[in-house]
Amino acid sequence: MERVFTQTFGVVGALLVRDGKVLLVKEAGKKSDKGKWSQPAGWIEVGEDVVAAAKREVEEETGYEFGPTHLLGVYSLVRDDLTKELGATPHAIKLIFLGDISEKPAKDLHDDISETKWFSPEEIERMDESSLRDLDIKQMARDYFSGKKYSLDIIRHTVSK
Repeated sequence: MERVFTQTFGVVGALLVRDGKVLLVKEAGKKSDKGKWSQPAGWIEVGEDVVAAAKREVEEETGYEFGPTHLLGVYSLVRDDLTKELGATPHAIKLIFLGDISEKPAKDLHDDISETKWFSPEEIERMDESSLRDLDIKQMARDYFSGKKYSLDIIRHTVSK
């Protein structure tokens, strides 16, 4: 599906934490973000339940099976740095989930991810836009380690027929 950046768009992702470290994925695709670290995330498909979308995106980008248990938060990210390249300013509304992952990856990484790596919160805090795709990941890590999380009961999915 073609990606259009003239309006806000929905993204789901996850902050995956194990032993006090956060799993990030290295971008292999788009030239502007290639080689940068990000949380596993992607666009919500039209009609897709956001919890199912988060599960799908995490599994595609990390290889780990993912069971969402909580919503970490809703984040609004404007990427002015991509306006020239894309001809519009991307503005993502991100629903970021917490949850359980399998002990080991069960699948291969998606084509647009070159590797995964666990980072301490301090390592993430020291990253800048040359190594971190989206700087809001720093806030997500701060939110997680300060104990923020919300029940999945606040999410409703309705399809009108």
